[in-house]
Amino acid sequence: MPSSPSLRDFVNSESNQCVSCGLCLPHCPTYRLLKSEADSPRGRINLMNGFVNGRIPLNVRFIQHMDRCLTCRACEVVCPNNVAYGNLIDSMRALIADQPKSVDSPRKLFVINLLKKQLLNKPARLDRLRGLFYFVQKNSWLRRIRELSNLGNNNLVRFVAQLPLIKFPHMGVIGEKHGRSNFWKEIYPAINKKRGEVGLFLGCVARLTDVATLNSCIYVLNHLGYTVYVPADQVCCGAIYQHDGAIKDALALSRQNKSAFARYDIDAIISTASGCGAQLLESRITNGHTRIVDISQFLIANGEWGDVNLAALPEKILVHEPCSQRNVLQEQAYPYKLIELIPGVQVVPLPGNNQCCGAAGTYFLDQPDIANMLLNEKISALEESGARYLVTSNIGCAMHFSNRMYEDGMRVEVLHPITLLARQMGFKL
Repeated sequence: MPSSPSLRDFVNSESNQCVSCGLCLPHCPTYRLLKSEADSPRGRINLMNGFVNGRIPLNVRFIQHMDRCLTCRACEVVCPNNVAYGNLIDSMRALIADQPKSVDSPRKLFVINLLKKQLLNKPARLDRLRGLFYFVQKNSWLRRIRELSNLGNNNLVRFVAQLPLIKFPHMGVIGEKHGRSNFWKEIYPAINKKRGEVGLFLGCVARLTDVATLNSCIYVLNHLGYTVYVPADQVCCGAIYQHDGAIKDALALSRQNKSAFARYDIDAIISTASGCGAQLLESRITNGHTRIVDISQFLIANGEWGDVNLAALPEKILVHEPCSQRNVLQEQAYPYKLIELIPGVQVVPLPGNNQCCGAAGTYFLDQPDIANMLLNEKISALEESGARYLVTSNIGCAMHFSNRMYEDGMRVEVLHPITLLARQMGFKL
């Protein structure tokens, strides 16, 4: 990516908006853990300003402080001067990516580069991997992979080891018995009275690891009268690229997604992962009346539940609020409302929802020590609750939680709110 004077100008002007009041400090996960000014929003902004004005050199230590940011954007919510910190850190990382390799960050892991270059923007390859991972899991090789992952710092092995059990997209009407396929159909017709048409955004890793959520989404929408379109040429939302400084790549993915959904006359593009939803919304991939909306929000606003039979579930359901849902979309209330439709449930927020769990896209792979420290508080709260269900609206957070629970032998099911709702409606994947 060529050097961009406009990026430097933006970093300079936006960083000058910070008045160094420090209100962001207690809300920053890395500052709370490390007690380092350079690992706080205020400190990072000062470093950015120093770099673009030639006062501070770009070296490995500088990059480390930028890399340690989770981009949770909790600081934006409390900033009295409305500093666009998310745009600032993304722009700074883009400037870093433009530097010679001699000052490149030590966090650029092989697994992430492999995913970005070979898989994330080529979704058909991810779909074709489904059968391979299913074969590995069914033949008990996953246990051996997990054992190998404990022998050293092999991040690729660790990534494969923490994949949840692989499911397959349905070929026919969701909920009926049909053969399975590696690929979704383009159209899933509404059942009974048709009320509208929507598109479903699959994501990248989620289309491999979170098929249960995507199929559940189609099932519920179909039964509420919505025809669901699933364009085959949609790609990654671009968030992983955006937060890694590859802004041009993120824009290219945004344009492809815009083209993929533009050929349908739909009311909304439904997202099931809050991180993807935030990226799609901020990259403005829609035109006209079409909007980006999280599945929980859409169902609360548009669902007609009078004739829907939901089986009772007399259980405590803990709700985790992903940072992207809480700090960017500000739609954290909707999963609670959706789960409360189920008779008998006790819906309780997971303590500490105002702090990041450490997943943060690929952060749990890039910065595993900090990510695990942040997760410790969540796991302790979960253990104390005695709950058997944890719902979250972000696939990365779900994988982060699930992997720790597997390692600790915890019997808590982690699932998306829509998956739990579909199950109580009678859906069997």
